[in-house]
Amino acid sequence: MEKMNKVGQADVKTILKEYITESFLPSSGLDAFEDNDSFMEKGIIDSTGVLELLEFIEERFDIQVEDEEVVPDNLDSLIKLDSYINRKLGHAG
Repeated sequence: MEKMNKVGQADVKTILKEYITESFLPSSGLDAFEDNDSFMEKGIIDSTGVLELLEFIEERFDIQVEDEEVVPDNLDSLIKLDSYINRKLGHAG
């Protein structure tokens, strides 16, 4: 899989939404969840899925997720995940 360390800020959320939909909600389509929906509360991603998600973002965005960063404030919704990755990539905003 091609690394995306030069991905634009606007593209991060699109890439994440497509990955989450294809990997965890394959028959549901891109409208299966809202950007602010909690992945855990809505049953979109379980604890094993979080590990898969972490592996994906480390490879796809060429970033290292530190153990102390694996918290709901960074990972438990599309909005939080998008914000976290954009901070790691050094994007403003």
